[in-house]
Amino acid sequence: MSHLENIQTWLAKNNYQIGYISDYQNIQYFTGFSSDPVERTLALFIFSDQDPFIFAPALEVEAVKEAGWNFPVYGYLDHEDPYSIIKDKILQRISQPKRWAIEKGNLNVSRFEQLQQKFPNAKFNGNLTPVIQKERLIKTADEIEKLRIAGKWADFAFEVGFKALTTKRTEQDVVAEIEYALKQKGIMHTSFDTIVQSGTNAAEPHGAPKKDFIQPNKLVLFDLGVIYDGYISDASRTVAFGQINQKSQDIYKICLEAQLTAQAAAKPGITAAELDRIARNIIEKAGYGQYFIHRLGHGMGQSEHEFPSIMEGNDLVLKPGMCFSIEPGIYIPGIAGVRIEDCVYVTADGVEPFTHTSKDLKILPVK
Repeated sequence: MSHLENIQTWLAKNNYQIGYISDYQNIQYFTGFSSDPVERTLALFIFSDQDPFIFAPALEVEAVKEAGWNFPVYGYLDHEDPYSIIKDKILQRISQPKRWAIEKGNLNVSRFEQLQQKFPNAKFNGNLTPVIQKERLIKTADEIEKLRIAGKWADFAFEVGFKALTTKRTEQDVVAEIEYALKQKGIMHTSFDTIVQSGTNAAEPHGAPKKDFIQPNKLVLFDLGVIYDGYISDASRTVAFGQINQKSQDIYKICLEAQLTAQAAAKPGITAAELDRIARNIIEKAGYGQYFIHRLGHGMGQSEHEFPSIMEGNDLVLKPGMCFSIEPGIYIPGIAGVRIEDCVYVTADGVEPFTHTSKDLKILPVK
């Protein structure tokens, strides 16, 4: 069955008449249509026993059709009340729509209240969020192939970024070099804002690239990815720009050991929490546990942060087809930051990475 049919089956099995999907990324997953509506309303309505429909801003209707959507799509103009139109289209299908399932992890309060006003006798008890998380959890062979190609472009981006390092460029300049080179190759979108951080700036795990010039004899952290046919890559590498001190060498070595050990241990049957603990133990035993301040990894696919989290307390058992990052980090304020990351997919007996740029400490010449 298709992903849409699986949701229809779940709705029927659990006695819900309507499923309302509000997250635009999940709409893309189920329909093939990709658009961030910003303040406008974009919605997918799935029924247990009827064809689904997309509700979109009028300016997106033709794009929905061009994306290959074979079911109805309805539009609205900016001055119109979208939920009045939604009510009309639903009542054409169901005279008494009382039993709903919604994305409780996404639908905002304002829109939920508008929905309640239009359907005052309805109950919105069903929660589609965990259902969709599980639906997206196991990737198909086609999805994995798209992720693999996205990974190849991330490797290309690393190559460009490493070559672009010079004391005459700022972190932002290097980001611009990477993204321009990708666009020249037809890769028009990154999966998130490209990160390049030099020296002590890298001690901020999600810090933005600055106008600071690349510092010689320091570590430089790269975190980047691209979007290919709706699927993303996400990877991190840290390199030495010139000769680095012993402290920086040590934390790099420890972080690398944690990453490689966890990646080698990942396989069907191990839990997310166990995998996190494997990497964390190495960093803690080396005396840097307080500087590893985030989970080991996150799911990925059409977006860079998906279910599941690879972290303490998550007893989810890994299964073939799951895709997630393995990215230990050590961040010492005022000194340096290191993160090494591959996203992987689970195979029958282990995992395979989507990116293949060497993780051995690369020492680049100062220029």
